[in-house]
Amino acid sequence: MNGGDNGNRGPSRFAGKVVLVTGGNRNTGLHLVERFWRDGATVYMCGSSDASTAKGAAELEARGVSGVVAKTCDISDIAQVSALFDEIERGSGRLDILVNNAANQGLGHGGPLEMDPARFHDVLDVNVVGGFQVTQMACNRFFMKQESRGTVVFLSSNTAMRAIRNRTAYCASKGAINSMVRALALDLAPLGIRVNCCAPGYINTERWDSLDPAKAARRRLNCPLRKEAQGSDIANVVAFLASDDSANMTGEIVTCDAGCSCQHMPEDVDV
Repeated sequence: MNGGDNGNRGPSRFAGKVVLVTGGNRNTGLHLVERFWRDGATVYMCGSSDASTAKGAAELEARGVSGVVAKTCDISDIAQVSALFDEIERGSGRLDILVNNAANQGLGHGGPLEMDPARFHDVLDVNVVGGFQVTQMACNRFFMKQESRGTVVFLSSNTAMRAIRNRTAYCASKGAINSMVRALALDLAPLGIRVNCCAPGYINTERWDSLDPAKAARRRLNCPLRKEAQGSDIANVVAFLASDDSANMTGEIVTCDAGCSCQHMPEDVDV
């Protein structure tokens, strides 16, 4: 895909840029891929299985997003990460933007007393170790060899600051991501590499499709803006952090959660 050929795309904000979106095969990841593509970038994306990656690629084609390079990669497996970067090297010879979006949601593992510790490791292996491995390889294989250094954007969560029940591994992993972003930013800033993070709250994903309408309405009451984010809302923040508009920002955690984090309690219990 030629990043300079806009075709039916919008403004060329990222024309000539090469972008990798991990976990770009579903939900918010699809919106991230589409946003960078419509802004002129050459985009690579990955999912953790052949089936999910193929499904994501088909969904992008259905949206009119063509030419995205979709590869299977479990980012917790360093050999698969290396193979993914081999593909980027062969196809484009450079990388400008890395979006660490892939995540193990840690659903259905139970509370902290009954959770199998192996499941805890599974979540951290993807969300923390995997994110680090991809970032390290992006820096060593591309960013440090290019005159124009690269930019990294992580996806975290407002649950790093305000925990949710029975999601110990997930909350721990997102808190670790926030700390890792600051540490990476500090070490990489003198080298010209920026590292920032978007921390969403509720996002309308396929999991909302099966929600009872009353439960969905109650969730929205937790949001001062009365609406959960759409994938495009998160993509807007990530695009800003990846662009030259944020050129003097690094180590930042930008929250996008409809105001959830600014309140003490939802209004129906804030008495």
